[in-house]
Amino acid sequence: MLAGKEVPVKTTKVFGCSIKWIEKEEHIAEADSEWATHPVILDTIGIAGIKDLIKNNSDKLRLINIWATWCGPCVNEFPSFVVINRMYRLRDFEFISISADNTEKKKKVLKFLKSVHVASTNYLYNEDDKYKLIEAGDTAWGGALPYTILVEPGGNIVYAKQDPLMPWR
Repeated sequence: MLAGKEVPVKTTKVFGCSIKWIEKEEHIAEADSEWATHPVILDTIGIAGIKDLIKNNSDKLRLINIWATWCGPCVNEFPSFVVINRMYRLRDFEFISISADNTEKKKKVLKFLKSVHVASTNYLYNEDDKYKLIEAGDTAWGGALPYTILVEPGGNIVYAKQDPLMPWR
């Protein structure tokens, strides 16, 4: 092109998943409106429940994010988990969020979850001892938030990260 000559290959075919081109903005807006109609539910969970989540007796890959509304990096990256949940929820995958906020902040946690329209399994840790939460989540976890783990069926933790996974958000 720079030499003023004809380009030898004018087009090439693409192989793989469709790419979300700009002309799909209308579809994306419709999908966002539809997602906003899904119920957002917040249940409570204790140590026994968390240990069961980690055991992962399901047939799904389980992504667990432990976060809090008072944690800036947690809130900042959370919309990325919403996108991941929407992309993969119809496959052998599930996203679970566990808020480490105090139980008296339940309304605040639910308000945040509704604001990002996260129709996934959402929990609020309902015990006072946060150190038990750390030990139940993963003994390798140092305790800082956010904390994210990926658990295979059968309970094998294949990935764990303290600090945001997606700092670019």
